[in-house]
Parts: sequence; structure tokens; C-alpha cells
Amino acid sequence: MPQSPLARTVAALQPRARTELAELVAFKSVADPAQFPKSECEAAANWITDTLRADGFQDVALLDTPDGTQSVYGFLPGPAGAPTVLLYAHYDVQPPLDETAWVSPPFELTERDGRWYGRGAADCKGGLIMHLTALRALKEHGGVPVNVKVIVEGSEEQGTGGLERYAEAHPELLTADAIVIGDTGNFRVGLPTVTATLRGMTLVRVQVDTLEGNLHSGQFGGAAPDALAALIRILDSLRAEDGSTTVTGLAADATWDGLQYPEEDFRKDAKILDGVGLLGDGTIADHIWARPAVTVLGIDCPPVVGATPSVQAGARALVSLRVPPGTDAAEATKLLAAHLETAAPWGARVAVEQVGQGQAFRADTTSPAYTSMAEALQEAYDGAEMQTSGMGGSIPLCNTLASLYPEAEILLIGLSEPEAQIHAVNESVSPQELERLSLAEALFLRRYAG
Repeated sequence: MPQSPLARTVAALQPRARTELAELVAFKSVADPAQFPKSECEAAANWITDTLRADGFQDVALLDTPDGTQSVYGFLPGPAGAPTVLLYAHYDVQPPLDETAWVSPPFELTERDGRWYGRGAADCKGGLIMHLTALRALKEHGGVPVNVKVIVEGSEEQGTGGLERYAEAHPELLTADAIVIGDTGNFRVGLPTVTATLRGMTLVRVQVDTLEGNLHSGQFGGAAPDALAALIRILDSLRAEDGSTTVTGLAADATWDGLQYPEEDFRKDAKILDGVGLLGDGTIADHIWARPAVTVLGIDCPPVVGATPSVQAGARALVSLRVPPGTDAAEATKLLAAHLETAAPWGARVAVEQVGQGQAFRADTTSPAYTSMAEALQEAYDGAEMQTSGMGGSIPLCNTLASLYPEAEILLIGLSEPEAQIHAVNESVSPQELERLSLAEALFLRRYAG
């Protein structure tokens, strides 16, 4: 199929997109000063501010949010009477984990096997580049036909709620007729997909204490209560024998009726080792889109290297619980805390501290904006029909925006398809997906303008 003039312009903008994505990826913008200097996030925010201003945005501002991070806002006026579309992305990223496991440096965008590798390339610095590319292409073909607001968050990965609280305190700032959240992804490369549901999440830190101090395991082991052993038992109680999540009082039997995820594809995408089984019963889609899922993110205990023969007096873990639409995240947090406390063996002392929380989200896929997006995606993907899927991850801002602006139509698209391996080592983005989704967004804005 011959390319349209708009498609050719988007294609011509790809070298610029790669250059700017490389500049953004170079910032080690992990929103946790215990891991990386806060100056890295500040530098990324300043880069975005300068870029928006250079692209003609007005009212560009660094927003100091209540969690101590910064979000970036800008407004691009369109024709009089045109609708307003809010475009969202976030510039903070997950830590790189084991940098030695990366084939190329995590904060250096590297092309390999037809993909661009680097932390944040897909999640979600690439989302911002997608927005900018779409707008730049439209400017070369008659101008942007809608009013555009851009908001780029600085702490989405931490789940600390800074932008949500800021939006609640300044509800006029992000008002829009439609909102495009550029932080999800296609079900598979080349298959255009919008995300209809997001699981919510709660993040808690659990501390277990049993002794005033560590003891010699030879002298006291066998009778003295071991805090690490107690923690292991508590964490084990969060799963049934088949591995499915079991938090007392939390429903875990919902089913997913839409697009299904074949087991063979899931095993390949998740890189599950041969002979290792999957968790729970039901379909893959049931477990990752419609049911709660607990994950132990980290444990504070002595490392193997340098460990001493001691009975541990205390141990700590960080526990994530994803909750599906229809489950209140605040209630899930209470149930999780109660479960952890009740499961403590031997009278061990347990303290549970909430670290982060976000509500689940369900989009209205019958809205006019979805019709416009379906047409845009079909054109950008050479006739492939738009699919609708769930997503197991969480974007806490979605529910805040839906609550503040109940009339707004919220759409979720993005670059985080399975091959992107977001949150893992060797995260990458498909340049073909970036090009097609940039074109789709430009086409959407045209159609949505009417």
C-alpha cells in the first residue's frame, strides 16, 4: 500500500526520534534518591521542558508534586472551538537491576537485531517521543487540529502518587475531552491494541522481628525463633499449592472473556524455562488481567556471601499485590496487611507499612474516541483491525483522571509489547512500532477533531 504524505513525514522523523530517545535514555531517572541522584530526574525533566518550548508549547511548567518529584506540563493551542486532547507519558524509569546482565549499557540507547535497547526505551520515554513525533508530523500537514495538553510524570514507577495528588489540588490543569495514555502496548508487535483494563496495585513493606539481636545458631538454633524463617512462612502463605494468589478475603476466581493469551506464546514471552510450570488454574488471561497477583519484590536478609552462622533477629520484605478492576485497592491493602499479620508463626512481631497504592481502571471502549482510534490504528497498521486487551500492570493516574473528568474519554496505547521486556534487563523498543503508533496517534487526532 502506498504511503500517505503524513506517513512519509512520520517515517522521515524517525532519525530525530532515535536521537532524542537516546538523549532521554541517557538520564538515569530512577525516582528513588537511595539508588540514583535526584539530579538525574531533574535533568530529564529539564530536557523535556526545553523540548516542549522548542516545539512551540505554551505555559510549559515544572510541577513540584507532593511526593518530592517533578512532572512537566505544556499546552499547544489548536483551532478555535477544537476539542482538547491530553497526552500522557512518564520519564521516570525502573532501576536497571543487574547492569552486568545487560548486553549493552542500560542508559545508552543501542541498536541491535532491529530493536533499540535501553532502560525506558519503551516504558515510557518512548511514549513521549511517540507523542512528539505525531504532533510534529501534523504540523507539516496543515497543523495540529486539536488543543493539546502534554503531561509527563516523574514518579509513575514508584507509585507514590505525586501527580495524582497534584491533579486533585489543581483539577483545572488537565481538563480534556479525550486523554491518550501512552504507557501500555500492543498485544504483539504488529497487532494494534488498545488496553481496556488495568489492574490496580498496593505495595507494602513487612517487617518481622523475633529477638533483641542475632544469636549463634549453634548455641541457640532449634529453639530460638528465627525471624527470617518466620518471614518465609508468612510469604509462603500468600500462595496456594498451585501457586495462585491467596489473600484471605480477596476474591481470586474472576475470568477474562476477551482476547486470550495462548500458553505457548506466554511461555515464550515470559522466557519460562523448559519443564517449569505455570501458576494457578484457568487461562493465562484470567491470571494476568482479571485476578489478583502477589509478588515478593525483595527481601532484606544476610546475603550468602559473608553470611555468619546466626539466628536472625529481624527480616523485611517488599510485597506487591496487583488487584483487578472491581476490587478496591484500599480494601485490598487492608486484607493483605491483615493476612500478613495473622500468618505470623510463633508469635513473631509483624509490622506492615504501606508504600504505594493505585486503583484499577476500566475504559469505556464504546466512546467516539475509540471509533476514531480504531480507524487510525487500522490505517497505520495496513488494514489490521484494532484489538482490545487487558494489562496486568497499573497506572494509578488513570482512575484519578477518570474521577476528576468523568466526561473525558480515556484511551491507552503504547510501546510496551511483550518483546520490549519492560522492567527487566535488556528492555527495548521496536522502531517499527514507534513509527506506526506515532502515525496512528496523528491520524487519531485528525479524526477526533472532526
